[in-house]
Amino acid sequence: MQLDISGLEGYRTEIAQAGSLDALYQVKVKYLGKNGLISNLNRQLKDISSHEDKKEAGMKIGSLRADFEALHDAKELELKGAEKNAKLTGESLDITLPGLPFTAGSIHPVTKVFDEIVDIFSAMGFEVAIGPEVEHDFYNFEALNIPKEHPARDMQDTFYITDEILMRTHTSPVQVRTMLKNKPPVKIIAPGKVYRCDSDITHTPMFHQVEGLLVDERTTFGDLKGILTVFIQKMFGDNVPVRFRPSFFPFTEPSAEVDMGCVICGSKGCRVCKQTGWLEILGCGMVDPAVFKHVDYDAEKYRGFAFGMGIERIAMLKYGIDDLRLFFENHLKFLKQF
Repeated sequence: MQLDISGLEGYRTEIAQAGSLDALYQVKVKYLGKNGLISNLNRQLKDISSHEDKKEAGMKIGSLRADFEALHDAKELELKGAEKNAKLTGESLDITLPGLPFTAGSIHPVTKVFDEIVDIFSAMGFEVAIGPEVEHDFYNFEALNIPKEHPARDMQDTFYITDEILMRTHTSPVQVRTMLKNKPPVKIIAPGKVYRCDSDITHTPMFHQVEGLLVDERTTFGDLKGILTVFIQKMFGDNVPVRFRPSFFPFTEPSAEVDMGCVICGSKGCRVCKQTGWLEILGCGMVDPAVFKHVDYDAEKYRGFAFGMGIERIAMLKYGIDDLRLFFENHLKFLKQF
């Protein structure tokens, strides 16, 4: 039996006449598909008894397939090029048209206030110091005159990891670490994240603080009052009144709370300031000599003051925001205001 190739002579013409990629694909299916004319030739091989004839038939089938594929690939390349040229000719791009609008992000209000606070104190000669957020009990409490079982620990609801390791409740440990590494004079601010077990409209489990420390031979409470007054008036306006009230902090003595005139009502009295005309803004005081003992500073020679404030609280007062949680919920409608 000889190989029957009748009906195959027309593939060259069909390939040449294919006017589109779809038409060319149909020609390929007709000849090389599962039941295509060239594919079916392989089934005739089993009926050829002579080994030499079978070998010759196999070579002929291979030659037909190779010739078809070469013609097909050349035609496919030609059609793709023609299709691309037609698309480029039919489409136009006006490069003088304006581009699509790009909406840039904005700086988060807490970050804006954070940077502004750092800029104000840096202009007054304070250096920025940083420290770990996962802290040792010694730096967070004991070195700050808050030993174990001290009632002042109840002032701060603490996230403990172990009995001795915790998430820092304030950035005051940075002050301790700085004093242990450096001899006076020291003049730093310590901004960063802090953590406490608390959550409501004025508290969140994570928030930001900036604490400051100045230690030198002739540091006075008057210096502290002057620096904080300058800071508040730089932040809220030159005409904002400032007052200091006696208070208690374990690591400062004497200690004070700092109030400023209510920026909501202009010190006239409103719901926010509880009709007093004043808003509490930060705490401060002269460094307790007991703290100097932990860092090996001579309390007879050196004196210092420290202060601390919540950045979110400053931002709330600056922008008139009444719910602290808005800073962390990431609503675009809220954030776009800044």
